[in-house]
Amino acid sequence: MTQDFVNAVRSTLGDGAVSTSPETLLQYGFNRLPTGDVEPGAVAFPGSTEDVQVLVRLANEHGVSLWPTSTGHNLGLGEHSPVREGHVVVHLGKRMNRIIEVNETLGYAVIEPGVTFRQLRQEMADRGDVLMISATSGPPDGGVLGNALDRGAGYTPFFDHFGMLAGMDVVLPDGNLFSPGDGSFEGAKTKYLNKSGFGPMLDGVFSQSNFGIVTRAAIWLMPRPPAIRSFAFTFPEDSDLAEVIELVRPLKQGNVVPTLLKVTSDLYAVGTEETYPYERTGGQVPLPDDLRRELRDKHGVGAWTVSGAFYGPTMEALDSSIERVRAHFEKSGKARYISHEEIEKSEILKIHLDTFSGEPTESELGLLGWRNGGATWFLPATPMLGEEAELQHQVSRRVLNEYGFDYMVEFVCGPRVARGLHIIMFDRSNEEERQRMDDCYAALVQAYDEIGYPIGRAPTDWQERGGERLSQLAQLTGAIKTALDPGGVIAPGKYGISGQ
Repeated sequence: MTQDFVNAVRSTLGDGAVSTSPETLLQYGFNRLPTGDVEPGAVAFPGSTEDVQVLVRLANEHGVSLWPTSTGHNLGLGEHSPVREGHVVVHLGKRMNRIIEVNETLGYAVIEPGVTFRQLRQEMADRGDVLMISATSGPPDGGVLGNALDRGAGYTPFFDHFGMLAGMDVVLPDGNLFSPGDGSFEGAKTKYLNKSGFGPMLDGVFSQSNFGIVTRAAIWLMPRPPAIRSFAFTFPEDSDLAEVIELVRPLKQGNVVPTLLKVTSDLYAVGTEETYPYERTGGQVPLPDDLRRELRDKHGVGAWTVSGAFYGPTMEALDSSIERVRAHFEKSGKARYISHEEIEKSEILKIHLDTFSGEPTESELGLLGWRNGGATWFLPATPMLGEEAELQHQVSRRVLNEYGFDYMVEFVCGPRVARGLHIIMFDRSNEEERQRMDDCYAALVQAYDEIGYPIGRAPTDWQERGGERLSQLAQLTGAIKTALDPGGVIAPGKYGISGQ
């Protein structure tokens, strides 16, 4: 079936529109996850929405399942590789990488899936920095649209990337084109401005799902503030987390600090610059406490480092805001203040300034070298309650210690909930360690289920297993899948969604 599909694509879209070469299949099957690579049946390279429609119609005709990706830079979440072997990877970002429109007055850019954070940032610079993007701390060459659809996030007030999407063009499983919101009215002048429109809000149906392929959308952007002034505070002990969260919550609930606030663990911070010191430990995991203290002293961070930023007309105008936040944190008697100027000079801390400033950064990619290339993300939500954050901290440390992995986490804090970004590093070349990592992930999921905190965004090797735990969701999404995509043309199994 796949070869018939490949032949049909070549005859319709040209030889360059699809590849089955061993080198290409190897490249697009690669990921950093513990379960290993997942080889696709072929890889397609559409150049337009119309090309995507052709691919979907041919997939229906030949009984092939497609796996759409944007740029494949969701490192530690699956890269390009599909959930199931044999899916045809549709690399949207290879040729569909155009910035269609920028509206500086109303603050949006219309983009295709291949537009990266680096590319969009450069476009804003070329236009005089009227608007500021919201970037992740991940790869600058990650796709803006793909990140938003998988509900990734940034750190500025526009951190909710999916919430900032409007006017999506979606190729449905039958090959037809659909736009939710006001975009469903042909010629609507509010397509990129109004998400509500007439009837039910259907945008969310296409987030973390396989109900369609998004080929274009607007991303809303904020005006770039004239001055951005960062701050940080270190706290010395692992046991300080509960107090830190209690200090952070009122700053976000009262919108005292416009950015999200990060609470970064020691190894998450130093791992951007250091690799695991095998020569000091003989490979012992987790890293001994004395070496953790040595590393954070070397780099000027604490067991926890809190960071955020203020926006204003001038740096001097932000003096009172800095004094306010200093008084707030220093009343604990534990916090050590780090100034904006110090942050600018620190390779580890400047990551935070960049993210609060809408600057894509490669610096955090250093984490991927901590333990020989293996990486996976565990991403539960954390209530902004000190005792609950401490409970999660203890559960994560216990499970990771039991299976022999380091605790590396960053809590990205809003008013009511934080994203608990656990990155778990392992030796990808070691089969025993890969299996142990997979077992560890299962134990983390179970432990968090037991305390009432289900996982959110998941790596591809956990999407089907994660979906099996949520029977009501699986039943409803399965019914929708059957109605929209009875042939399973678009990514069956993604986020556990399969037809009934």
